Amino acid sequence: MKVGIVVPYSFSFWGGVVEHAEEQARALRDLGIDARILIGHDPPGRLSRALHPSGGRFEKPPAHVLPLGRSVITPANHSLANIVISPAAVVRLRRALARERFDLLHIHEPLTPALGVAALASAAIPVVATFHAAGPSRWRRPATSLWGFLLERIDIRIAVSEAARETAREHWPGDYRLIPNGVRVPEEFELDGRKQHVVFVGRPEPRKGLDVLLRAWPTIHRRTGARLRVVGADPLAVRYLLSRARLPADGVDLLGIVPALDLDRELGQAKLLVAPSLGRESFGMVITRAFAAATPVVASDIDGYRELVDQGAGILVSPGDEDALAGAVIRLIDDETKRRTFAAGARGIAERDYAWPRLARTLKLLYEDLLATDRPRPGSAGTDAPARTRAGAG
Repeated sequence: MKVGIVVPYSFSFWGGVVEHAEEQARALRDLGIDARILIGHDPPGRLSRALHPSGGRFEKPPAHVLPLGRSVITPANHSLANIVISPAAVVRLRRALARERFDLLHIHEPLTPALGVAALASAAIPVVATFHAAGPSRWRRPATSLWGFLLERIDIRIAVSEAARETAREHWPGDYRLIPNGVRVPEEFELDGRKQHVVFVGRPEPRKGLDVLLRAWPTIHRRTGARLRVVGADPLAVRYLLSRARLPADGVDLLGIVPALDLDRELGQAKLLVAPSLGRESFGMVITRAFAAATPVVASDIDGYRELVDQGAGILVSPGDEDALAGAVIRLIDDETKRRTFAAGARGIAERDYAWPRLARTLKLLYEDLLATDRPRPGSAGTDAPARTRAGAG
């Protein structure tokens, strides 16, 4: 079976959907599926540095990643996404579909231009689509008006969380299967000997709540002596937040973007993860990643986080409440027995519900059932490859 995984963003920049697609492809390939990712890529050079001054991973992607073109920074869902929108990328996508002759396409965020929309318009093979976003967004109404009719080409719709499913159903009624974001679970972990570290992972955007954590940090640092390890956020942007709020940088380490293995190491050494987002989170991938490292969390009580964090793995606090956040972090650091209990519970949740091998097997069965079901396909709008019949395509 050969599966094309389409992502409308750039491989060069860390983000939840990009990470999901990378781990999905790795897990499917471990099951013997020829999974390839069709995605944007910003190669090294002055132009990439000019378009993306905060930096990224500009190295050559691995062989199973098919780069389609550069991205531009685009406001989306109170965030800044690196989206591929060039017409040349659409041409490359259609050429790749004709050349690779996939049995099936799995498109992430299918109504995101240009690659998600182009993949829907071009596909003459079965299509699975995953919807990640949750909460209100100004782009959904115009997107639905312009190319919402392409949703009819999707055979199976997936949502990564209940919040994402509710959002998708509100705008595009239909049946959505719930398959969460997965996580790579390290084989080894330690409950004891953790450093007095608290980790934050995310961009310095208002909805991620980093400013709330920074306001709470002086109290936490004074009471516990812990260090805050800030991962993923541009150090200059964090320094600006500290300066604007006239907050001290005592006990704050700014690590910037780190490789995946380094992030696993940071989480595996820390006492806990803090996820103080204010809303618009469909799923807490950083939370499940912490769970995989047997690291409990203190997180905001919001949709997308609430269904992940139960009483055996962490503490939920009111979003934006810096005093409640500080109190929860201090209590968990001071109570080592409870922290270890939460750590063991977090690891168990990751293994049971979110480990990629289990989710990949679910996807494999879903793909096989879909390919074994004969259904007439619409003609392709952009590929010379003939539409395949599903019977025997696996």
